[in-house]
Amino acid sequence: MKIEPHIRDYLQELEGAVANLKDTWRPDDPAFRADIYRQTMTSLSFAYFMYFHADAEHPDWAPLWNPVYTLQPNPDDIYVYSPIRGDLRYRVSGNRGTCRILSFTTQAVMSGTVDRIPEFKAHNEVDDTDLGLESGRDFEVIFSAERPPGHTGKWARIDPAARAMMVRYRSYDWLHEIDPVLSIECLDPVPPKPRYTPEQIIERIGEMARFPKRKTDLYFAMQNAVKNAVGFNVFQPVKYAGALQKQVYWPACFQLQPDEALIIETDLPQKRPYWNIQLNDPYFNALEYVYRLSSTNGHYAKIATDGRYYGVIALTDPGVPNWLDPAGFTEGGIYGRWYDCDSAPTPAIKRVKLAELRRHLPADTPVVTAAERSEELRLRVRACQRRRRW
Repeated sequence: MKIEPHIRDYLQELEGAVANLKDTWRPDDPAFRADIYRQTMTSLSFAYFMYFHADAEHPDWAPLWNPVYTLQPNPDDIYVYSPIRGDLRYRVSGNRGTCRILSFTTQAVMSGTVDRIPEFKAHNEVDDTDLGLESGRDFEVIFSAERPPGHTGKWARIDPAARAMMVRYRSYDWLHEIDPVLSIECLDPVPPKPRYTPEQIIERIGEMARFPKRKTDLYFAMQNAVKNAVGFNVFQPVKYAGALQKQVYWPACFQLQPDEALIIETDLPQKRPYWNIQLNDPYFNALEYVYRLSSTNGHYAKIATDGRYYGVIALTDPGVPNWLDPAGFTEGGIYGRWYDCDSAPTPAIKRVKLAELRRHLPADTPVVTAAERSEELRLRVRACQRRRRW
């Protein structure tokens, strides 16, 4: 095989992701173009792990979305991924940790690896509750298409067509919960992990170059579908095929002016093992969530005396609980999640003048001082940096 002298010859497909600028809300805005360049690079950097890190016969955890924020990872989740094959047997073992939820999803493909996502017939998911994994305790689970003969331990089914396993370490109290420590092993006889051939390397580089466009093909369409259906500042709850089946999502597209605030109001389920809300940019990427208060969850959120949650999106600190900082964006996305809850209330958004904010909140809404906010952010930075995101 002849290898071209310039690696750029194999990266031409990156232009497809830039061409998807046409599907953003402001395709003629130079800032949007620059952001799409950045998004393309974030997806490309992540794609290396997808195509070169491991294979189904030699599985290994690779970081998924957290290090690059691309395509709205949940800030509460640490995602890891490994290739698998549904005709092989795997053992996942380690320590459960004390995070809120540990979940395992097996599926036919990972988004971005094919031009069109197939039907999710190979989708299977289990979490620590389903498997009976005890907080802080060691465990092992066999994943295979059929339960191994004579195996009496923990077992989870994978579809014969499955090619990927994704794991979520979902934390509520970032500072004090302990993330799991896991390994994955193929239990079937396999040859030693081989050196890549030149043809395999070039093929994988080509797939990496196609990856950013494939991702935005999918996620721009998802975000635009919400805006086209209900406009700005309206939630549209949904359950996605291929996403967590115990989870109801509540997406919206937000828009405000610098002198305005958006108030998110919602009732809360009686049973609510986990819920959260996060802000995204206009391109479906998570906003900065280490050094910005762009998300919250059921542990950190302050509930009003009337039993409801009131969150406030504003470009500057409004001095109230539950500030959601849009990190300089006046429009973007919102994603909330009810996980395994006994109801799924639909929140409402109220657009008000920032100067009149307190008129629209409960009268006993406390004041959050600048010093208190600084401490809130300081603890957030410390907590997030102590989680292993890559």
